[in-house]
Amino acid sequence: MLILLFAGVQSLDVTGPLEVFAGAGSAYRVMTASTDGEVVRTSSGLTLTPDTDLSAVPPLDTVVVPGGEGTRDIDPLIVEWLRAHASRARRVVSVCSGAFLLAEAGLLAGRRATSHWRVCGTLARRYPDVQVDPEPIFVRDGPIATSAGVTAGIDLALALVEEDLGRDVALAIARHLVMFLRRPANQTQLSAQLSAQVASRPGLREVQRWIADNPHADLRVPALARRASLSPRQFARAFTAEVGETPGRYVDGVRLETARRLLEESDDSIDRIAARCGYGTSEAMRRAFIRVLGIPPAEYRRRF
Repeated sequence: MLILLFAGVQSLDVTGPLEVFAGAGSAYRVMTASTDGEVVRTSSGLTLTPDTDLSAVPPLDTVVVPGGEGTRDIDPLIVEWLRAHASRARRVVSVCSGAFLLAEAGLLAGRRATSHWRVCGTLARRYPDVQVDPEPIFVRDGPIATSAGVTAGIDLALALVEEDLGRDVALAIARHLVMFLRRPANQTQLSAQLSAQVASRPGLREVQRWIADNPHADLRVPALARRASLSPRQFARAFTAEVGETPGRYVDGVRLETARRLLEESDDSIDRIAARCGYGTSEAMRRAFIRVLGIPPAEYRRRF
Protein backbone atom coordinates (compact mmCIF):
# COMPACT_ATOMS: atom_id res chain seq x y z
CA MET A 1 0.00 0.00 0.00
CA LEU A 2 1.26 3.46 -0.94
CA ILE A 3 0.40 6.87 0.51
CA LEU A 4 1.51 9.71 -1.75
CA LEU A 5 3.32 12.70 -0.23
CA PHE A 6 3.76 16.16 -1.73
CA ALA A 7 4.45 19.70 -0.58
CA GLY A 8 1.42 21.23 1.10
CA VAL A 9 -0.25 17.90 1.87
CA GLN A 10 -2.72 17.86 4.78
CA SER A 11 -0.92 15.94 7.53
CA LEU A 12 -4.08 14.31 8.92
CA ASP A 13 -5.04 13.08 5.45
CA VAL A 14 -1.80 11.09 5.62
CA THR A 15 -1.58 10.07 9.26
CA GLY A 16 -5.29 9.32 9.78
CA PRO A 17 -5.51 6.46 7.26
CA LEU A 18 -1.94 5.43 8.10
CA GLU A 19 -2.83 4.89 11.77
CA VAL A 20 -5.85 2.82 10.75
CA PHE A 21 -3.83 0.53 8.49
CA ALA A 22 -1.01 0.31 11.03
CA GLY A 23 -3.59 -0.82 13.59
CA ALA A 24 -4.11 -3.96 11.54
CA GLY A 25 -0.57 -5.09 12.32
CA SER A 26 1.19 -7.11 9.65
CA ALA A 27 -1.88 -7.30 7.42
CA TYR A 28 -0.69 -4.22 5.53
CA ARG A 29 2.73 -3.05 4.43
CA VAL A 30 2.34 0.71 4.14
CA MET A 31 4.91 2.89 2.45
CA THR A 32 5.07 6.58 1.64
CA ALA A 33 6.63 8.18 -1.41
CA SER A 34 7.14 11.62 -2.89
CA THR A 35 8.16 12.41 -6.44
CA ASP A 36 11.86 12.71 -5.55
CA GLY A 37 12.05 10.94 -2.19
CA GLU A 38 12.84 14.18 -0.38
CA VAL A 39 11.25 15.52 2.82
CA VAL A 40 7.95 17.35 2.27
CA ARG A 41 6.44 20.10 4.37
CA THR A 42 2.73 19.72 5.11
CA SER A 43 0.20 22.56 5.06
CA SER A 44 0.55 22.89 8.84
CA GLY A 45 4.35 23.12 8.69
CA LEU A 46 5.02 19.56 9.86
CA THR A 47 7.72 17.80 7.82
CA LEU A 48 7.32 14.21 6.63
CA THR A 49 10.10 11.95 5.40
CA PRO A 50 8.94 9.54 2.67
CA ASP A 51 10.17 5.97 2.48
CA THR A 52 11.13 6.30 -1.16
CA ASP A 53 10.51 8.15 -4.41
CA LEU A 54 7.80 7.26 -6.91
CA SER A 55 10.23 5.73 -9.40
CA ALA A 56 11.16 3.05 -6.85
CA VAL A 57 7.62 2.04 -5.85
CA PRO A 58 6.90 -1.68 -6.43
CA PRO A 59 3.58 -3.06 -7.74
CA LEU A 60 0.80 -2.00 -5.38
CA ASP A 61 -2.50 -3.26 -4.01
CA THR A 62 -3.80 0.13 -2.84
CA VAL A 63 -2.86 3.74 -3.60
CA VAL A 64 -3.95 6.48 -1.19
CA VAL A 65 -3.88 10.06 -2.47
CA PRO A 66 -4.30 12.63 0.34
CA GLY A 67 -5.42 16.22 -0.10
CA GLY A 68 -4.31 19.58 1.18
CA GLU A 69 -3.29 23.00 -0.05
CA GLY A 70 -0.70 21.35 -2.30
CA THR A 71 -3.46 20.18 -4.63
CA ARG A 72 -4.17 23.76 -5.68
CA ASP A 73 -1.09 23.67 -7.90
CA ILE A 74 -1.21 20.15 -9.26
CA ASP A 75 2.19 18.51 -9.67
CA PRO A 76 2.30 17.11 -13.22
CA LEU A 77 4.78 14.43 -12.12
CA ILE A 78 2.21 12.99 -9.68
CA VAL A 79 -0.51 13.10 -12.33
CA GLU A 80 1.78 11.37 -14.82
CA TRP A 81 2.62 8.67 -12.28
CA LEU A 82 -1.06 8.11 -11.45
CA ARG A 83 -1.94 7.77 -15.12
CA ALA A 84 0.80 5.20 -15.63
CA HIS A 85 0.48 3.16 -12.44
CA ALA A 86 -2.89 3.61 -10.70
CA SER A 87 -4.74 1.28 -13.05
CA ARG A 88 -2.44 -1.55 -11.97
CA ALA A 89 -3.51 -1.26 -8.33
CA ARG A 90 -6.55 -3.14 -7.00
CA ARG A 91 -7.99 0.12 -5.69
CA VAL A 92 -7.21 3.82 -5.59
CA VAL A 93 -8.36 6.04 -2.73
CA SER A 94 -8.38 9.80 -2.29
CA VAL A 95 -8.90 11.87 0.85
CA CYS A 96 -10.36 15.37 0.68
CA SER A 97 -8.98 17.42 -2.24
CA GLY A 98 -6.83 14.48 -3.34
CA ALA A 99 -9.82 13.89 -5.65
CA PHE A 100 -8.46 16.72 -7.82
CA LEU A 101 -5.32 14.68 -8.52
CA LEU A 102 -7.39 11.64 -9.47
CA ALA A 103 -9.64 13.76 -11.69
CA GLU A 104 -6.67 15.42 -13.39
CA ALA A 105 -5.26 11.95 -14.12
CA GLY A 106 -8.57 10.95 -15.72
CA LEU A 107 -9.32 8.32 -13.08
CA LEU A 108 -12.69 9.82 -12.11
CA ALA A 109 -14.08 10.31 -15.62
CA GLY A 110 -17.64 8.99 -15.71
CA ARG A 111 -17.50 8.03 -12.05
CA ARG A 112 -19.32 9.24 -8.96
CA ALA A 113 -17.02 10.96 -6.47
CA THR A 114 -16.93 13.29 -3.49
CA SER A 115 -14.50 15.60 -1.74
CA HIS A 116 -14.57 18.17 1.06
CA TRP A 117 -17.87 20.04 0.86
CA ARG A 118 -16.06 23.36 0.38
CA VAL A 119 -14.41 22.26 -2.87
CA CYS A 120 -17.07 19.99 -4.42
CA GLY A 121 -18.43 22.86 -6.52
CA THR A 122 -14.98 23.62 -7.90
CA LEU A 123 -14.35 19.94 -8.60
CA ALA A 124 -17.61 19.66 -10.53
CA ARG A 125 -16.94 22.79 -12.59
CA ARG A 126 -13.35 21.92 -13.39
CA TYR A 127 -14.09 18.30 -14.27
CA PRO A 128 -17.61 18.12 -15.76
CA ASP A 129 -17.15 14.44 -16.63
CA VAL A 130 -17.09 13.60 -12.90
CA GLN A 131 -20.40 12.99 -11.08
CA VAL A 132 -19.64 14.99 -7.92
CA ASP A 133 -21.82 14.28 -4.88
CA PRO A 134 -21.12 16.73 -2.02
CA GLU A 135 -23.25 14.90 0.56
CA PRO A 136 -21.65 11.56 1.61
CA ILE A 137 -18.47 11.25 3.63
CA PHE A 138 -17.10 8.76 1.11
CA VAL A 139 -18.08 7.21 -2.21
CA ARG A 140 -17.08 3.88 -3.75
CA ASP A 141 -17.30 3.54 -7.53
CA GLY A 142 -15.64 0.39 -8.76
CA PRO A 143 -11.95 0.34 -7.81
CA ILE A 144 -11.97 4.07 -7.00
CA ALA A 145 -12.95 5.51 -3.62
CA THR A 146 -13.08 9.19 -2.74
CA SER A 147 -13.74 10.77 0.64
CA ALA A 148 -14.48 14.10 2.27
CA GLY A 149 -12.11 16.01 4.53
CA VAL A 150 -9.70 14.69 7.17
CA THR A 151 -11.73 12.42 9.48
CA ALA A 152 -13.70 11.02 6.54
CA GLY A 153 -10.41 9.52 5.36
CA ILE A 154 -10.31 7.56 8.62
CA ASP A 155 -13.87 6.34 8.06
CA LEU A 156 -12.97 5.21 4.56
CA ALA A 157 -9.79 3.50 5.77
CA LEU A 158 -11.84 1.61 8.37
CA ALA A 159 -14.29 0.56 5.66
CA LEU A 160 -11.39 -0.82 3.61
CA VAL A 161 -10.07 -2.72 6.63
CA GLU A 162 -13.54 -4.18 7.19
CA GLU A 163 -13.67 -5.20 3.54
CA ASP A 164 -10.26 -6.88 3.75
CA LEU A 165 -10.14 -8.29 7.28
CA GLY A 166 -13.69 -8.28 8.63
CA ARG A 167 -15.88 -6.18 10.89
CA ASP A 168 -14.28 -7.29 14.18
CA VAL A 169 -10.83 -6.07 13.14
CA ALA A 170 -12.21 -2.73 11.95
CA LEU A 171 -14.15 -2.25 15.20
CA ALA A 172 -11.08 -3.11 17.29
CA ILE A 173 -9.07 -0.46 15.45
CA ALA A 174 -11.86 2.10 15.85
CA ARG A 175 -11.96 1.42 19.60
CA HIS A 176 -8.18 1.72 19.84
CA LEU A 177 -8.37 5.11 18.13
CA VAL A 178 -11.19 6.09 20.55
CA MET A 179 -13.54 6.86 17.71
CA PHE A 180 -17.03 7.69 18.90
CA LEU A 181 -18.72 6.31 15.80
CA ARG A 182 -17.64 4.49 12.70
CA ARG A 183 -19.76 6.34 10.17
CA PRO A 184 -21.31 4.66 7.10
CA ALA A 185 -20.50 5.97 3.64
CA ASN A 186 -23.77 7.80 3.11
CA GLN A 187 -23.52 9.75 6.37
CA THR A 188 -23.79 13.40 5.39
CA GLN A 189 -20.62 15.50 5.69
CA LEU A 190 -22.36 18.07 7.88
CA SER A 191 -24.60 17.18 10.80
CA ALA A 192 -27.83 19.07 11.40
CA GLN A 193 -26.05 21.17 14.02
CA LEU A 194 -23.03 21.85 11.80
CA SER A 195 -25.12 22.59 8.72
CA ALA A 196 -27.00 25.27 10.63
CA GLN A 197 -25.43 28.32 12.19
CA VAL A 198 -24.89 28.68 15.90
CA ALA A 199 -27.12 31.42 17.26
CA SER A 200 -25.35 34.50 18.58
CA ARG A 201 -27.55 35.16 21.62
CA PRO A 202 -27.08 32.78 24.58
CA GLY A 203 -30.78 32.03 24.99
CA LEU A 204 -31.08 30.69 21.46
CA ARG A 205 -27.85 28.71 21.75
CA GLU A 206 -29.29 27.07 24.86
CA VAL A 207 -32.41 26.17 22.89
CA GLN A 208 -30.26 24.56 20.21
CA ARG A 209 -28.51 22.47 22.86
CA TRP A 210 -31.86 21.55 24.41
CA ILE A 211 -33.22 20.35 21.07
CA ALA A 212 -30.17 18.12 20.49
CA ASP A 213 -30.39 16.62 24.00
CA ASN A 214 -34.18 16.21 24.05
CA PRO A 215 -35.50 15.28 20.58
CA HIS A 216 -38.40 13.45 22.26
CA ALA A 217 -39.67 16.59 24.02
CA ASP A 218 -42.28 19.09 22.92
CA LEU A 219 -40.26 21.06 20.38
CA ARG A 220 -43.02 23.15 18.92
CA VAL A 221 -42.41 26.88 18.67
CA PRO A 222 -44.48 27.90 21.74
CA ALA A 223 -42.56 25.49 23.99
CA LEU A 224 -39.18 26.53 22.62
CA ALA A 225 -40.13 30.20 22.85
CA ARG A 226 -40.90 29.82 26.56
CA ARG A 227 -37.47 28.28 27.10
CA ALA A 228 -35.90 31.28 25.34
CA SER A 229 -38.12 33.75 27.28
CA LEU A 230 -39.53 35.15 24.04
CA SER A 231 -42.94 35.30 22.47
CA PRO A 232 -43.52 32.65 19.78
CA ARG A 233 -43.39 35.27 17.04
CA GLN A 234 -40.18 36.84 18.41
CA PHE A 235 -38.60 33.42 18.84
CA ALA A 236 -39.43 32.18 15.36
CA ARG A 237 -38.13 35.39 13.78
CA ALA A 238 -34.92 35.50 15.85
CA PHE A 239 -34.17 31.78 15.49
CA THR A 240 -34.57 31.86 11.72
CA ALA A 241 -32.41 34.97 11.41
CA GLU A 242 -29.57 33.67 13.59
CA VAL A 243 -29.61 29.95 12.77
CA GLY A 244 -30.39 30.26 9.09
CA GLU A 245 -33.46 28.01 9.05
CA THR A 246 -36.84 27.85 10.73
CA PRO A 247 -37.22 26.13 14.12
CA GLY A 248 -39.33 23.40 12.54
CA ARG A 249 -36.77 22.61 9.88
CA TYR A 250 -33.99 22.57 12.46
CA VAL A 251 -35.93 20.21 14.71
CA ASP A 252 -36.68 17.90 11.77
CA GLY A 253 -32.96 17.69 10.96
CA VAL A 254 -31.94 16.92 14.53
CA ARG A 255 -34.62 14.25 14.94
CA LEU A 256 -33.70 12.54 11.68
CA GLU A 257 -30.00 12.60 12.52
CA THR A 258 -30.65 11.17 15.98
CA ALA A 259 -32.84 8.42 14.54
CA ARG A 260 -30.17 7.47 12.00
CA ARG A 261 -27.56 7.22 14.73
CA LEU A 262 -29.80 5.04 16.91
CA LEU A 263 -30.60 2.75 13.98
CA GLU A 264 -26.88 2.32 13.34
CA GLU A 265 -25.73 1.94 16.94
CA SER A 266 -28.54 0.47 19.02
CA ASP A 267 -30.73 -2.63 19.03
CA ASP A 268 -33.83 -0.62 19.97
CA SER A 269 -36.96 -1.39 18.00
CA ILE A 270 -38.08 1.08 15.36
CA ASP A 271 -41.11 1.94 17.51
CA ARG A 272 -38.81 2.69 20.45
CA ILE A 273 -36.50 4.84 18.32
CA ALA A 274 -39.47 6.75 16.90
CA ALA A 275 -40.58 7.54 20.45
CA ARG A 276 -37.08 8.52 21.60
CA CYS A 277 -36.72 10.90 18.67
CA GLY A 278 -40.06 12.60 19.08
CA TYR A 279 -41.81 11.18 16.03
CA GLY A 280 -44.66 9.79 18.07
CA THR A 281 -45.26 6.82 15.77
CA SER A 282 -43.06 4.63 13.61
CA GLU A 283 -45.17 5.61 10.61
CA ALA A 284 -44.31 9.30 11.14
CA MET A 285 -40.62 8.40 11.28
CA ARG A 286 -40.99 6.24 8.20
CA ARG A 287 -42.47 9.14 6.23
CA ALA A 288 -39.61 11.41 7.33
CA PHE A 289 -37.00 8.88 6.23
CA ILE A 290 -38.58 8.31 2.85
CA ARG A 291 -38.99 12.04 2.27
CA VAL A 292 -35.34 12.87 3.03
CA LEU A 293 -33.38 9.66 2.42
CA GLY A 294 -35.59 7.79 0.01
CA ILE A 295 -35.67 4.59 2.10
CA PRO A 296 -37.65 3.51 5.21
CA PRO A 297 -35.95 3.07 8.62
CA ALA A 298 -35.89 -0.73 8.43
CA GLU A 299 -34.02 -0.64 5.12
CA TYR A 300 -31.65 2.03 6.47
CA ARG A 301 -30.79 -0.22 9.43
CA ARG A 302 -30.29 -3.24 7.16
CA ARG A 303 -27.82 -1.34 4.99
CA PHE A 304 -25.91 0.56 7.64
